[in-house]
Amino acid sequence: MQDNATEVTAAGIARLAGVGRAAVSNWRRRHADFPKPVGGTETSPSFALADVESWLREQGKLAEVPLRERVWQQLVGHPEGPVTALVYAGCALLLIQERPTVWLDASAGSDERMAAMLPGALEGVIVPRFGAARGRGRGVHRGREVGGAAAVNSPGSASGSVNTPAEGAAAAATSGMSAVNSASAVNAVNTANTQTAPNTPNAVNTPADPTTPPTPVNTARAVDTPPAANNTPAVPTPTGPQLLPTAPLLRGVADLAAELGTRETFEFLLGRHLDANPRQYTLTPPELARLMAELAGPAGTVLDPACGTGTLLGAVAPRPEQQLYAQDNAPDLAALAALRLALHAQVAVRATAGDTLRADAYPELRADVVLCHPPFNERNWGHDELAYDPRWEYGFPARNESELAWVQHALARLADAGTAVLLMPPAAASRRSGRRIRADLLRRGALKAVVALPIGAAPPYNIPLHLWVLRRPERVLGQPEVLLVDTGRFATEGRGGPDWQAVRGAVLDAWRAFDRVGRLDDEPGLARSVPVIELLDDDVDLAPARHLPPATAADGADELTAVRERLGETLRLTADLTPPPVDHATDPDRPTRWPLTTIGELARGGALVMRTGGNGGHARVPVLTDHDVLAGTAPSGLLPESDEEAVLTEAGDVVVPVLGGGSMARVIDDGTVGAVLGRSLVLLRPDPAALDPWFLAGFLRGTANNRQASSYASTATRLDVRRLQLPRLPLDEQRRYGARFRALEDFERALRQAGRLGEQLVRGMYDGLTDGTVMPE
Repeated sequence: MQDNATEVTAAGIARLAGVGRAAVSNWRRRHADFPKPVGGTETSPSFALADVESWLREQGKLAEVPLRERVWQQLVGHPEGPVTALVYAGCALLLIQERPTVWLDASAGSDERMAAMLPGALEGVIVPRFGAARGRGRGVHRGREVGGAAAVNSPGSASGSVNTPAEGAAAAATSGMSAVNSASAVNAVNTANTQTAPNTPNAVNTPADPTTPPTPVNTARAVDTPPAANNTPAVPTPTGPQLLPTAPLLRGVADLAAELGTRETFEFLLGRHLDANPRQYTLTPPELARLMAELAGPAGTVLDPACGTGTLLGAVAPRPEQQLYAQDNAPDLAALAALRLALHAQVAVRATAGDTLRADAYPELRADVVLCHPPFNERNWGHDELAYDPRWEYGFPARNESELAWVQHALARLADAGTAVLLMPPAAASRRSGRRIRADLLRRGALKAVVALPIGAAPPYNIPLHLWVLRRPERVLGQPEVLLVDTGRFATEGRGGPDWQAVRGAVLDAWRAFDRVGRLDDEPGLARSVPVIELLDDDVDLAPARHLPPATAADGADELTAVRERLGETLRLTADLTPPPVDHATDPDRPTRWPLTTIGELARGGALVMRTGGNGGHARVPVLTDHDVLAGTAPSGLLPESDEEAVLTEAGDVVVPVLGGGSMARVIDDGTVGAVLGRSLVLLRPDPAALDPWFLAGFLRGTANNRQASSYASTATRLDVRRLQLPRLPLDEQRRYGARFRALEDFERALRQAGRLGEQLVRGMYDGLTDGTVMPE
């Protein structure tokens, strides 16, 4: 069966043929037999992939498409959408991983035969990995039949059901796979779990089966609670009619898995989808997920009640007989999380779709660890319906305090002495509407630490988010203390994220020392353990910056001395780099004017290549922005994925900003090579046999040169790079000028560093004089 259901856009056709989009437009106009659109819009039509490939092959225009690209095109063009296609692909990958011989048998022959055989084969993997369909004990429900399989995720299923005896060989074959999620994991997705009504029609309560002995999770920790609210199974078994148009995609996915591995194939496809739709998801960086998992410590039972695609659970180190529980309001994300976790490691995965606060899927669960990145600022979280919910042990959250509802949900699902780590907005630490709950969390010893992250650690990137570390209290010390940590000093310029290695080291060192003895010696400007009694005022403000002594309080004089010494060294270097006295052009034979050429003429003559930036491409590469060029910093930008090829910088390129009216050009060096060229930048790639890059960059910075090449017709000054002028000089003469321009660049860089150190010294002196750590002598 041909892949007639898969559609491809003009940009996808261009990638298949290895040409630009303009060429595809020309083919449509010039060739009457070019395939007609089958979907999309008038301005952005889509075409049947099979018809396009056939036409390209007949015309001799079909490029050798990498397997990854072909599979990706099949996935994004799937008639049910890329997310549904990802779920089908994940199910097939799980079958390939768990029962490779069953997959080989089912995929042999026609697409029709494969679509008829796969539902039964998939059911034999999905049910054992994600939970049996029959109810066993309180809080477990029978799922509705989907494609012949009642695939439901039961919190009451024992961890021993991960692999049946028939699957032993397949499980052994995959036991050498990499551990669950590391720093290479794809950015996580967290969606709001608060939009679905509590009673969905997808499941019904079923009495416990009297012939089956109950096997509740963590039996010793279970309590007598009402049955769980109805919820939707996370991974239903696809039906034959659903799989038939998906057959070409599944075959391509299997080929890619043979090349990359099952886990890596799913991560590649999921990562491409997330990168292609950055505005649809709230991302949790993998470095942050790793830090949260390490703060929580090792665990046998872990819950994420707002799981997204499962990155937080994936960051947990796998252990024998480990059980991972996940819930998300979006059924597609719950399914992706379940499949992703199952492909990562041989652990029990229980994932459910449903509104966590209104319809908790695991009321009996008492987990060792809860990790959560909840939705922020949700007003429709169930305030009116949940006024008498037993989870509000520390107080009923106000309508605008949805985050404190998530905090109490996490505590309610913890075993005694269990640990929860939640990502929180900073307002949750200081809003007056939540002060009573914060006070009770402190008095009863549930809140153990508040960590302020640097700006840029997670979206929204302009706010320094917090981590709250909580523990189900067993006993309260006589004079309990709370750890407050502020890692704001580890922020970096731009949007490249903080110095995660420094953040992780500082936070874990402080937490582990505090966790051992319940207190911590002050680390000025970084960490302090504060007695609870000091925080129980009218505001109960837990923002770490309000309670930490400044960095100069203990060893400020020594620090300032070190800064002063570094400033002195930089100033001496600056003096050494200061340009020599000006040598006036007094040679009577020297021409007063050079013959000039323009960048446009040089580009037409082949002396340089001119490219413009603005496309992110498909690879996740740091982006060089116009701000980076102006400030002389490392690449810090982000661009959404694009079907157009990104422009990557090479050593010796010259990059010019075109907005703002400033005269600036930067030669690409080791710190910026390989970056994606960002918007509002033009790249000039000179032929080294014709142009010296430093000579080129230096003359492009001339003020008069920029003025004559700029347009002032609108509110923003725009530079026409093609009109910039250069003198016609021999290459040896260019290199003489280039050496001088390069020396000026070094001098400019030293001046920037001296300025930063000077500001740091002045700020430290003011702080030291005002807090008494520096004397006025």
